[in-house]
Amino acid sequence: MNPGTLFCFAHRGYQLRASENTLQAISQALELAIGGIEIDVWNIGGQLLVTHDRRLGRLLSGNELITDLHPDTLRERTLPCGNKIPTLREVLELVGSSAQLNIEIKGPNSAALIAKEIRMFVSDEGASFEQYIVSSFDHRQLHECLHLIPEVRRGVLFSGIPLDLAASTEPLKAYSLHTCLDFLEADLIADAKRRGLKNYVFTVNNPDDLLLLATQGVDGVFTDKPQIVLDFNTQVLAGTKSS
Repeated sequence: MNPGTLFCFAHRGYQLRASENTLQAISQALELAIGGIEIDVWNIGGQLLVTHDRRLGRLLSGNELITDLHPDTLRERTLPCGNKIPTLREVLELVGSSAQLNIEIKGPNSAALIAKEIRMFVSDEGASFEQYIVSSFDHRQLHECLHLIPEVRRGVLFSGIPLDLAASTEPLKAYSLHTCLDFLEADLIADAKRRGLKNYVFTVNNPDDLLLLATQGVDGVFTDKPQIVLDFNTQVLAGTKSS
């Protein structure tokens, strides 16, 4: 099977050029004209903040749970690149219609706020629901999104291989299956395809893996190194033209 091109989601923005999940990292990714951006969202005191870790200590000093802090406290702190933690609304405004935006729900009690924020942004700015994917390992919150904002596509995250393969995506009326690179196998890919799902794999940072996944029929990847995906796609297209 000849490899096809891969859709590219910049994982937390272009985090090799700026701190992950910041407006600067997202801007750097958008400059590459890639297809998608992936971010992580928590409900912190009723505000949707774009950040990944549940506890401080990796990018911001401290060791508190972020859900124990006031959102303004988190927003006052400076990340290594000099940026602050953005809100979901700020990211929506920055991305606009330039790329697909995959919003991963990280923390609890986020689905209703995310649905409200997206619906309000679409209404205010004339944006399209089609450009968003809401994803999560928390399938209950995805089910909540199905009822609150069915216009937005849902991506189901797996970190392993379920006994029923991709069957759990059916009640969620999912658009895509987001699978861990370490647990990818042919039966899971095939089952997702039979169900009409897109296959997106995380987190892929090695060019050799890109070739393997494209040959297996994967649709796209989440990567910390979006340039390697763009280079891979260029090579694939060049090979197609010369054959």
